[in-house]
Amino acid sequence: MMPEYKISIEIQPDPKQVDFVDKQLHQFNVGEIGDYQYTSLFLLLRDSEKNVVGGLEGFIGLGWFHIATLWIAEELRGYGYGKALLLAGEEEAVNRGCLNVYLFTYSFQAPEFYQHLGYEVFGELEDFPIGHRRFFLKKSLQNNP
Repeated sequence: MMPEYKISIEIQPDPKQVDFVDKQLHQFNVGEIGDYQYTSLFLLLRDSEKNVVGGLEGFIGLGWFHIATLWIAEELRGYGYGKALLLAGEEEAVNRGCLNVYLFTYSFQAPEFYQHLGYEVFGELEDFPIGHRRFFLKKSLQNNP
């Protein structure tokens, strides 16, 4: 006879149980693709007084660089600082063994900015959020000028 299982919705899950589930999936993945680990990559843009006026946060793993956040203070946009941060992040990712980079952005952010720098859209969700789109972009870092 098959035991009975029940699903519970956990609004504030026990961190030990979350960790257990994460470790189980990690263990399965290691069995399929070998050991892997994601490392952080964080770049900051600072003014002459050392105030943060921009930044890029990403993660490196499995030969890919994932850009999670790229932000430039509004008054500095359009002066090339975003491009400089992005290219510096890509260069460091290559130095750490990455072959490709990916990210997602919204239609109200700057998908054209990334496309201008060689990123291509590989996925899109309409009405995410409602009235907007979410774009998934990627770029090869191999033989990159």
